[in-house]
Amino acid sequence: MNADEIAFGPFQLSIIRRTLQREGRPVRLGNRAFDVLCALASAHGDTVTKDELIARVWPNQIVEDNALQVQVSALRRALGETTEGQSYILTVPGRGYRFLGFRPHAPEDIDHSSARTTSSPPRGSVVVLPFRNMSSDLEQEYFVDGVVEDIITGLSRIKWLSVIARNSSFIYKGRTVDARQVARELGVRYVLEGSVRKAGNRIRVTVELIDAETGAPLWIERYDRLLCDIFALQDELTMSVVGAIEPTLRRAEIERVRRKRPENLDAYDLVLRAMPHVHSHLAAEASDAIPLLRRALELEPDYPGAHAALALCHHSRFSRAGLHEEDRANAVFHARAASVDVGDDATALGIAGFVISLIEHDHATARKLFDRALALSPCDIFTLWCSAIALSWMGETEVSIERAERALQLSPFDPLNYLAYNALAISHFQTGRYQEAYDSARRSVLLSPRFSVSQSFLVASLMGLGRDQDARMAAQRLLALDPNFSVRRFAVTVDIKPEVFAAFAGAWRAAGVPEG
Repeated sequence: MNADEIAFGPFQLSIIRRTLQREGRPVRLGNRAFDVLCALASAHGDTVTKDELIARVWPNQIVEDNALQVQVSALRRALGETTEGQSYILTVPGRGYRFLGFRPHAPEDIDHSSARTTSSPPRGSVVVLPFRNMSSDLEQEYFVDGVVEDIITGLSRIKWLSVIARNSSFIYKGRTVDARQVARELGVRYVLEGSVRKAGNRIRVTVELIDAETGAPLWIERYDRLLCDIFALQDELTMSVVGAIEPTLRRAEIERVRRKRPENLDAYDLVLRAMPHVHSHLAAEASDAIPLLRRALELEPDYPGAHAALALCHHSRFSRAGLHEEDRANAVFHARAASVDVGDDATALGIAGFVISLIEHDHATARKLFDRALALSPCDIFTLWCSAIALSWMGETEVSIERAERALQLSPFDPLNYLAYNALAISHFQTGRYQEAYDSARRSVLLSPRFSVSQSFLVASLMGLGRDQDARMAAQRLLALDPNFSVRRFAVTVDIKPEVFAAFAGAWRAAGVPEG
């Protein structure tokens, strides 16, 4: 049995072939149920949270509360019980699910326990947990999340500080957790938690910074301000966190958290509403975000974050919805607008560099933007992802791998980590490390099973390993996901360095991917 096959009880599960057999006979499962089974079986017996499962099985989608339970129930009916009379899928109250099957043959599968650390975490390491929404209006949840994201962004501008990215800290959203447990799971020294109450034109923010080694609070503060002072409040709060962690820090270093914000709060609100659609990298979701972002720019024409988001949306539509010239031109226009010399939004610069590299093929400018972004914010997760992918196609494998691995370290539970794994797959494939390329591509597919680009790297790596039959089956799944995928269409954006792309193109052709 190879590393793609998991044996448990009378069952044989093949993730790569997407088959489940019981004593040699096929077991029929729906696609969603199969995705849930793969995610659980690949966790080495660890608990997989409900949020993680939803992010993997329904990436960037809003689903009914019982959608996951329906699929788990279907799996339990199909699998029955273990010899000890237990379900193969154990409910962990308040957290998620755990797979009880025996699996000795998958050391390379995703193992979130690797994010934990048994040694003392570095002093300059912090996680900002999602704040509680204390407003009477539940629709203000997106605003509360935006406040937290801005605090994370400010902290990420401190060079010596290691800040866990938003998507990993947000797996704890809606849960009552112990700060010391969170710190162990994420490998950090400090935990910031709090709450936000928004009423009319006033806002109240209560925060607590905890030293996770002792469990003792370093400070607790409450801020009552007018809503128009929200950005000054975020900066003040962020500087207080930095000052508490390192009291002797120079004032000039603390001032690094300050950055230019939009002057119009309505524009800021529109961008917050658009971002979940932007981050999906799917053409249909991009079309939902574009009107919101355009309205934001009508209110504030020089808003870098809105320009960067629009650039990414038009890139997604160009590359995955027909290669229309209008989308290409809009992607370039907004990327250039986001990359103005006075800009200090690291995420906007990182996204601009990504789009300029893949759409405009101006790689010198892209490198400068990546360097500017990381100089501003060494922990900016989007710049790490974007630059890792762009640099991998440029053939700069060592830097690409370093940045992808840094992103995985900063955000170990991030559902968008398929971007980091894709960069690793590209880099390892072109250097002939086909097993490492396959491992990375497989992890990417597990995180985003319906993203055709991830599937394409799985196809190439399987061909590199000489597993031709598996590669052809993977190519069939790729084309089922994206019937328009072809070598020529994909080349439009990523054929940056001919020898890099030629190796992928040859593997795809051999596996049955059409030329054009």
